[in-house]
Amino acid sequence: MLLAIAGFASQAQVRVTDSLLPQIAADFAISVGLAAVVVAGYVIAHGSTQLLIGPIGDRFGKYLTITLMALLSAVLVMVCGLAQSLWQLAGARFLAGASAGWVIPLSMAYVGDVTPYERRQPVLGRYMAGQIAGQLFGQAAGGVLGDRFGWRNVFILLGGLFALAAAGLLLELIANPRTRAPGRPEETSRGFVADYAAVLSSPWARVVILAVFVEAAVGWGAFAYVGADLNQRFALSFTAVGLIVGTFGIGGLLYAGSVQELVNLLGQKGLAMSGGILCGVGYLTLAVGAAWWLAPAAVMMIGLGFYALHNTLQTNATQMTPQARGTAVAIFSSAIYLGQAAGVATGAVVFDRLGAVPLFVATAAILPALAWWFARELERRS
Repeated sequence: MLLAIAGFASQAQVRVTDSLLPQIAADFAISVGLAAVVVAGYVIAHGSTQLLIGPIGDRFGKYLTITLMALLSAVLVMVCGLAQSLWQLAGARFLAGASAGWVIPLSMAYVGDVTPYERRQPVLGRYMAGQIAGQLFGQAAGGVLGDRFGWRNVFILLGGLFALAAAGLLLELIANPRTRAPGRPEETSRGFVADYAAVLSSPWARVVILAVFVEAAVGWGAFAYVGADLNQRFALSFTAVGLIVGTFGIGGLLYAGSVQELVNLLGQKGLAMSGGILCGVGYLTLAVGAAWWLAPAAVMMIGLGFYALHNTLQTNATQMTPQARGTAVAIFSSAIYLGQAAGVATGAVVFDRLGAVPLFVATAAILPALAWWFARELERRS
């Protein structure tokens, strides 16, 4: 629960500035485009730092490292609310991204350390509920709370959430010897180069990393333009668009709430395949849908399907290189951000030239194919 709260605070940071940009621009008397540097800087820092954190977490203890980074993030996020210029804010956001980026991948790796593999997917699914809720809260807080209390107080509030998580993690670190237990010999870092070599030399690790890169590139690359398409095709207000896009998180929470039953019913291969098919049907509905009211159900279906597929990949990431688990999960997490960046950039070209329909149709074909391929690789490995 404490790790999920820290994951909530970390994930809320990623999207919170999307809705705050007009306020930040007005406060500093600059254009919205220039203010967007606070978004780009955060994402770059959040994603790139994950390439470095694994060996450190493996060496010094994942739970301790998460606790320290949550505490540092609490301070840096609050500093964002005190910034007196755009460049102070951009610098604080960059540093906050670099510290918050440690939390989720090391938490997943810690769960992998202490949870037997046969029980791991449901536990990770419940942990993931914190990330999903954080994503929803970040999007809502940027608009609703920023409108009501101002953008500075949004960062103070999010910093307070990080402080709450850090306090709980610190108390657990002191009271629970299991959080301080040294890793098993095969899970202790042997150095940066050795850990990266161990992960990247594993054929199964390469399969999992490639799969999540494609999933993020295709899935997020298309989803980034769902709101713009709804606004253009159906002239929906941005409030309505935001509510519809938010049903993605509701689909994710439905998955998190039923993950144990789904794993028992379908198994990993069936869950991956079902997730890919749900995503395909959802994107196809968005592509051919003649009415806006079809979109909420389609987006919720995409959220449910995406997390069914993603949680299966996530679970395998925690086991693909046990001797360097922290490094493995950090590479996995970084692949998500790199894939997302590549997919959104590619999707922009398609959307500007051809519109959203070809983008959604391509995604509706690729994600089920990816799920089928990964399920086949799982079967070969079993």
